[in-house]
Amino acid sequence: MGEKLRVLAQEAYWWRVCSVQTGKENYIPSSHVAKVYHGWLFEGVERQKAEELLLLPGNRAGSFLVRESSRERGLYSLSVKHRIIKHYRIFRLDNSWYYISPRLTFQCLEDMINHYSDSADGLCCALTSPCLSGLTPQADAHPIAPPVLMRHNFDWKKVDRTQLVSTDACNDNVVSYGVRNSIAAYLSFSGAEDPAQVRAQSRKKKSKSFYALPQNSLPTIDYDDEF
Repeated sequence: MGEKLRVLAQEAYWWRVCSVQTGKENYIPSSHVAKVYHGWLFEGVERQKAEELLLLPGNRAGSFLVRESSRERGLYSLSVKHRIIKHYRIFRLDNSWYYISPRLTFQCLEDMINHYSDSADGLCCALTSPCLSGLTPQADAHPIAPPVLMRHNFDWKKVDRTQLVSTDACNDNVVSYGVRNSIAAYLSFSGAEDPAQVRAQSRKKKSKSFYALPQNSLPTIDYDDEF
């Protein structure tokens, strides 16, 4: 239970799968597995089975999964491991936005997970890691992924101003050719070729921001409402 499998072929009731941990292939009944999307969206997992999965070794406080109802597609619940397993119903508006508390809505489930990963914001705790994500495959099962190259923060203050307006396709320019073309196009449309002149004109303009304030605060919801 809890072993990660990769589906190789779906043949009616029996599926041919490969174990992510051992690399071994075998046939299993499709009714004994659940498809997982994004690492945390479990399809066809009931409440009791979600609790069993979250209580497996390797899951820490804040481990979670989103389960789609097996009876009606489009209905979801969030299950979180804390002192006990907590369940939260995910509601869906007519415009297809999602929410747990009506004061905070999200365009998609990914945005909801990202928000509650940064802050508990009324949940029992912040989300830490998807259920069973601590089970890593063996080193000999799959090749090691190549390292990810991170770019350093770009400091615009150290860029020579002449490089911003130069349209020469040279390789030693720290500003990409596409960015320089965009700057040149903007200057041509604004009628000013000198960047200093553009900055001087922009300083003369003042911008105002307007914020609409709600007349009445939205009602809150009890986060401990489980089902």
